[in-house]
Amino acid sequence: MMQTTTKNRIFASPLARRIATQQGINLSGIKGSGPHGRIVKADLKKGSQSFPAAIDLQSRNEYSADDKIVKIPNNNIKKITAKRLMESKQTVPHFYLTIECRIDALMEARKLINEQANGDYKLSVNDFIIKACANALKSYPKANVSWTDEAILQYPHADISVAVSTPNGLITPIIKAAENKGLRSISEEVKDLATRARDNKLKPEEFQGGTFTVSNLGMYGIKEFGAIINPPQACILAVGAGEQKPYVEGKEIKIGTFLTCTLSVDHRAVDGAIGAEYLQILKRYIENPVNMLV
Repeated sequence: MMQTTTKNRIFASPLARRIATQQGINLSGIKGSGPHGRIVKADLKKGSQSFPAAIDLQSRNEYSADDKIVKIPNNNIKKITAKRLMESKQTVPHFYLTIECRIDALMEARKLINEQANGDYKLSVNDFIIKACANALKSYPKANVSWTDEAILQYPHADISVAVSTPNGLITPIIKAAENKGLRSISEEVKDLATRARDNKLKPEEFQGGTFTVSNLGMYGIKEFGAIINPPQACILAVGAGEQKPYVEGKEIKIGTFLTCTLSVDHRAVDGAIGAEYLQILKRYIENPVNMLV
């Protein structure tokens, strides 16, 4: 009988490989019962019984008697988040579109507005991004949707969920009808919601729902990333850090500040052309912030 491995190659059915990947199972320790020793789905259930003992043995070998593994209980927020994200990756067909936006004009507008505010308020780059996303959704509502088996639902307002990290886990408070709000109003609302989110004082209606999510890791120096869609929404925008780089304008080489935006899309509700068109509109708002002020 052919062995399940030949020169380190593992013979397994596509279904067994997919389940093993999802559950973190090492196929090299599984004996196959299929044709020619191929590993099949049933073998995974048999082999899984031995995994805890193997893990315990490995733990004993790697840690001394004085070392202790810290067990951190999962709170409800983390449990719910984990469940929803797992369901999203398993059931939502993600695809990703990336675009670069030059933000020199945005940075200059932000500087001037904050100087004139005299400390009454202070706009962040993310406030501009939220407003740009909302205005782009208003201009192009085909991206402001969610999928159901019966129909694609298109929403009348851009309710922007903003990803906020808290001691209890990730939460996404909502700026409702953000297309109708000014930058100052958005900025103050984001700060209030984020503060109360970290203090665990949000009402359910303030973080449940939303039609589109913004996740910004630029403040951590992350240049580019792809985010997991927040169901039932069809899109989430991942925003990276601003980075100076050369670009050509006319016949001159100049230095500008660019940030990368990656749109994760539910392909059932938003196809590639719609996602690309939305990003083009978003880019125009980000690069010409005066359009957000009128």
